[in-house]
Amino acid sequence: MWRDPQDTVIYVGKAKNLKNRLSSYFSGKKDIKTRLLISHAKRIEYITTGNEYEAFLLENNLIKKYSPKYNIDLKDGKSYPSLRITKEEFPRLFKTRNILHDGSTYFGPYPDASALDTFIETLYQIYPLRHCKKFVQKENPCLYYHMGQCKAPCCGKISKESYNEFFGEISDLLKENSDETSKKLTAKMKEAARELNFEKAARLRDGLRALMIMQNQNIVESFDAEDRDYIDHYREGELVSFTVLKIRGGKLLGRDNYRVTSLNEDDELVAEFMNAYYTAREEVPPKIFVPAEYGLEMVSRRLKETLETETEVVAVETETGAEENSSISQRDWAAMKMAKHNAKEDIIRRLRERGDMPALQELKDILGLRSLPVRIEGFDIAHIGGKFPVASLISFYNGNPDKKNYRYFRLKTTEGYIDDFQSMREATSRRYTRVLNEQAELPDLILIDGGIGQVNAVDQVLKSLDLDIPVAGLAKRDEEIWRPYADKPVCLPKRSDALRLLQRVRDETHRFATSRNQRLRTKENTVSIFLEIPGIGEKRARTLTKTFTTLENMCSAEESSIAELLHVRADEATEILMTARRLLAKRNEKKEEQKKSLQAAGTTWQKAAEAQYIDDLAGAALAAETPEDYGN
Repeated sequence: MWRDPQDTVIYVGKAKNLKNRLSSYFSGKKDIKTRLLISHAKRIEYITTGNEYEAFLLENNLIKKYSPKYNIDLKDGKSYPSLRITKEEFPRLFKTRNILHDGSTYFGPYPDASALDTFIETLYQIYPLRHCKKFVQKENPCLYYHMGQCKAPCCGKISKESYNEFFGEISDLLKENSDETSKKLTAKMKEAARELNFEKAARLRDGLRALMIMQNQNIVESFDAEDRDYIDHYREGELVSFTVLKIRGGKLLGRDNYRVTSLNEDDELVAEFMNAYYTAREEVPPKIFVPAEYGLEMVSRRLKETLETETEVVAVETETGAEENSSISQRDWAAMKMAKHNAKEDIIRRLRERGDMPALQELKDILGLRSLPVRIEGFDIAHIGGKFPVASLISFYNGNPDKKNYRYFRLKTTEGYIDDFQSMREATSRRYTRVLNEQAELPDLILIDGGIGQVNAVDQVLKSLDLDIPVAGLAKRDEEIWRPYADKPVCLPKRSDALRLLQRVRDETHRFATSRNQRLRTKENTVSIFLEIPGIGEKRARTLTKTFTTLENMCSAEESSIAELLHVRADEATEILMTARRLLAKRNEKKEEQKKSLQAAGTTWQKAAEAQYIDDLAGAALAAETPEDYGN
């Protein structure tokens, strides 16, 4: 929602990627309408929905609510279509845009009208439902009965109970209890394909696709007209953001964000917020949904006693799936999830706006740093049993991610075995040797994902490079902060801004390292080494992989076994085998060169470690007050 200086909504839009959508307004030559929109806009407010389907509905609701100046004027008042099941002895179903309160059952609305048409057409092919608009008792059935597309309830050919079973299945399907009907559709599609009736199979396939669209989550608009609020929050240290989704008349017409600063526990926060938020009886809806983990009996009592309301406060298990919340609907659980997500988005904006200076100042004081840690660089190692070892380097500036300075290192000295200390030495040595050579900016703090061992290893590297950069490690198990050669860790309260910042850096290093390791594993699993051998294509590569698994095993085989396996002549098999052995020798040679290239650096690290160890022993000896202490 674009707002002008008077805070009036002047444009409503939707986007899968908000950054890309907004960037498009400021690039290239724009028409006069777009230029006027940009010139009149003061700020932008956004709501995050669960899917594109909800975004369509919310956009439509907001345009009708605000009538924005720069949106297309929806003068006809058209709404998205819904599916209606009539309340009759023998019901029928059809698409409609008019909602009548006559006891009929409605599903939707659905932004994709063509998908709804396809879905209804598929239902008529699967279920023998009546097609006539007006139900009239007859003696002879119509053509649809003879075509097998209707059970002729007008002629008493089917009982009311049997006929309504069809609508029970359809209702379950649209209420997301759709496994059986989906299987039925799939079975009919496969049967039609086996019978070479491809036209019917294609229709059923389209029906399945339409079914996926029909089952999209939708908390933005429903036919339940009961007013209700959904409240949840998100916090980072002392920063807390609350989101309230207000459903009125069955429609979500916006959301309210409220920002507070508090060190109270979460179970106290929600109660405090609700006491401050609901101050007048007319503001309180019949239902309020809140997270189940917070005790809210006191709030419920206050709403009833002070404001004299009969509001029901419903607790939702937000940490579990919808299936665990047996007492609430899928829609209510999805709404709580949406409220939580919007609160988190607001916290991210707040951190970006303020630069997280309180956390930087607290970190400086706790770790005894000479200056504010404006630039923090974090390292983590990822591997699978020593395979594909990768080190991640991420950078935070003013307490926020600085993604243009992210890097990763494909580690060479620990390929094939596990040594996190050596991995950290290699990654930091390569990083800061290059920084020195390029005379680039040094960080104010280095954070290692690990304990005292990893921290000491990195400190040795920095000393060997004659660098004086503070190093700290954050151990996952107890969130302990380790400094080089410390006797005990620094432990901070869980609400500490400094700890929260370190956790953000640590989690980002872990995410970045793991994602790179996964890409390498995927590449290795999808690209065969055998394809590098001339004369070996995809089919032969699969045969070699199935038989030998590795290049080493293939090189140990005989020419005759290669010839028999690939059905080639003996001279061709000899050439393939010789090429494979040259490829293996080249790979081994490259590995040896990589190890030799880092051997000098390894010697430097070893000397630094030995020197530090001797210094520690000498210091302990000088500090000894008794012969026993000296011996120890």
